[in-house]
Amino acid sequence: MAEKKTILIIEDENSLRKILEKAISNEGLNVDGANNGEEGLAMALKNHPDLILLDLLMPKMLGLKVLEKLRKDEWGKDVPVIILTNLDFEDKKEELENDHNCEYMVKASWRLEDVVKKVKEKLEK
Repeated sequence: MAEKKTILIIEDENSLRKILEKAISNEGLNVDGANNGEEGLAMALKNHPDLILLDLLMPKMLGLKVLEKLRKDEWGKDVPVIILTNLDFEDKKEELENDHNCEYMVKASWRLEDVVKKVKEKLEK
């Protein structure tokens, strides 16, 4: 039997993180959660999840800094990342989309099912 995939959710809004954790674990995936960028980066580099859901505005370390540090790591340079944010970083969006393992979703324009579907799509690639 194949080992269950692990998703790391780096999100400082507890209620949103818990909702995402529940929805993703209901799909038969392992889920870890971190409530700030520093903790999330440390967990990612230690545990090597199969995919990371990453908020941009967080305490201790912003999501873009987490992503930058991940991409400098031998393992982290290829890990799929889905950025979830309320901010519309038009200037960064193109740069993020040029990162073949990174997708960008504005929180106001997605439903929970959309995120779960995107996670499953990324894991199947």
